[in-house]
Amino acid sequence: MSTINITNARANLYQLVSDVNVGFNPITIVNNKGKNAVLISEDEWKNIEETLFLSNIPGYVDNINKIRKNENWKSAKKYEKDEEW
Repeated sequence: MSTINITNARANLYQLVSDVNVGFNPITIVNNKGKNAVLISEDEWKNIEETLFLSNIPGYVDNINKIRKNENWKSAKKYEKDEEW
């Protein structure tokens, strides 16, 4: 994770936003009061929110782990984007 001080972040905000959206690499913005912040893309934030939401459904993570462990993935059909359902 990259780190930048708040003064430089302010001066380069447009570029920082562009960087986190293209590379999905968060940037830590530090200040002199020890209260830092992290800049991430909106897509990354939505992914984090979704993960937190799904992780809080009782039994959800356990079910996913059981499926991963017990499913025969070698015989699974490959996803075709043009396939009709």
